[in-house]
Amino acid sequence: MTPPNAPPAIPWWKDAVVYQIYPRSFQDSNGDGIGDLRGIIRRLDYLKRLGVDVLWLSPIFASPNDDNGYDISDYRAIMPEFGTMADFEELLREAHARGLKIMLDLVVNHTSDEHPWFIESRADPRSDKRDYYIWKKGREGQPPTRWQSFFSGPVWEKDEKSGEFYLHLFSRKQPDLNWENPAVRREVHDMMRFWLDKGVDGWRMDTINMLSKHPGYPEGRPIPGTPLTDGGPYFLNGPRVHEFIQEMHREVLAHYDVMTVGETPGVEPSEGALYCGAERGELNMVFHFEHVFLGDDTVEHGKWSNPPLTLPGIKRVLARWQTELHGRGWNSLYWDNHDQPRAVSRFGNDREYRVESAKMLCTVLLFMQGTPYIYQGQELGMTNVSFESIEHYKDIETLNAYKVLRDEHGWDTARILAGVYARGRDNARTPMHWSGKKNAGFTEGTPWIALNPNYPDINAEAAEADPHSVWHHYRDVIALRKALPVVRDGTFTLLDAEHPTVFSYVRDDGRTRLLVVGHFHGQPEAYRIPEEFIGGEVLSNNYPSLEGTRELQLRPYQALVIRAR
Repeated sequence: MTPPNAPPAIPWWKDAVVYQIYPRSFQDSNGDGIGDLRGIIRRLDYLKRLGVDVLWLSPIFASPNDDNGYDISDYRAIMPEFGTMADFEELLREAHARGLKIMLDLVVNHTSDEHPWFIESRADPRSDKRDYYIWKKGREGQPPTRWQSFFSGPVWEKDEKSGEFYLHLFSRKQPDLNWENPAVRREVHDMMRFWLDKGVDGWRMDTINMLSKHPGYPEGRPIPGTPLTDGGPYFLNGPRVHEFIQEMHREVLAHYDVMTVGETPGVEPSEGALYCGAERGELNMVFHFEHVFLGDDTVEHGKWSNPPLTLPGIKRVLARWQTELHGRGWNSLYWDNHDQPRAVSRFGNDREYRVESAKMLCTVLLFMQGTPYIYQGQELGMTNVSFESIEHYKDIETLNAYKVLRDEHGWDTARILAGVYARGRDNARTPMHWSGKKNAGFTEGTPWIALNPNYPDINAEAAEADPHSVWHHYRDVIALRKALPVVRDGTFTLLDAEHPTVFSYVRDDGRTRLLVVGHFHGQPEAYRIPEEFIGGEVLSNNYPSLEGTRELQLRPYQALVIRAR
């Protein structure tokens, strides 16, 4: 029994480090060129050595793969290319035997159009499944609104048989579920219990803040250069979204010791605190997108124009989330994922200082307050890829954007590919580099997508053998943050907010004060540190030594953690 007045137990996920696995690209075990569950089992010891605690698997459910598994046709079946339910149950057992937890991807804003619910919904307007999705009559033969989808084109698709339109915020093969229907919510809750009863340890919830749409479906703001409009204000953080998530927590999540993180584009800290406030009965934490979308709304065609980043802008966003969520909710920390370019290519220097900048990004991220997420290959410093032709790309968002930018806006191929090289989602989806051998040790067959050709130089086998590698730095920093309660509990104070090349902050829990310094530039920089840290203990340094005392002589992409004396 808990003794009277004992401090509340610290949730396990506050001390956890999550490793995201994109199963299709992680490890192939049978030579078909596609990563699978048995491949993940084969690499569990590698992940244990790295020191992570939770494995987040991008969708493993049955799917026709219009959007690489984010279009689910059966929530209770494993995608055949990935294996069988027996394989998944073995993965769960083997992970748990090593002290690793498994978190699955919950994709319930939409299904595949090949899901039995939608097949029946489309076939018979009188079926009870019709109201499982969002069907509307058009306006004088036109769609109900001119909202633009996330994958280009309109969000409404006309069904010729009934003459009505169904809503799809993403691909036309991803119809949105109607969360206003209690039967839909019960189906989702029952499905969640199915997996949690197997022993699954948590959920990453895809586009969870899109479940509730504005009931009037108003027209959005015009998008310059297109006939379409921005419907975001009417489907992001809608009027009943918190009610729906609170119901999910009450009916399902509260009955299991699980970790939850919601993907919530367009959310600021005040709204984030509503999703993950400790007393709200919703989620443990959210993914925001402010730092990865910085500047995209200031240029035409958004990320494909790849507007430049400034370090003060990045610092302002991350510091705001650190301070405004402190004591109110819990942060998730990430640089990249399956939808983002490689961190070292976006925020660091993937050429002359690839190793140094990858280590620096690790240090700056993992000493903030929150649960860190490491995307597969990030611990190796894997980089973006530049395929010669658009034919080598597989991502539906990239391929649709290519057509629109070429056909409707007159961009030439070189200009489009420059945007794809910088920001395309396939940058993160090329196969994992396990060794310098053929196909990087990923498969004995033909990979489903081409490899990054730099795998002979950047791979796990070489990284583990090199004590100065990015991999060893990640392992050491993971161990260090777990040994320092201040990283979990302390306040965050940003220093020198407008400094153009140095990101520095102080963590303080009343017992320990840490100074974290990250240098985001390839030229040396003199940087003055606070008095209390002069002569302090250097806990982490991505260079062999430290030059200077009060005024540090920072080397290119140097990163330091110093404990106050």
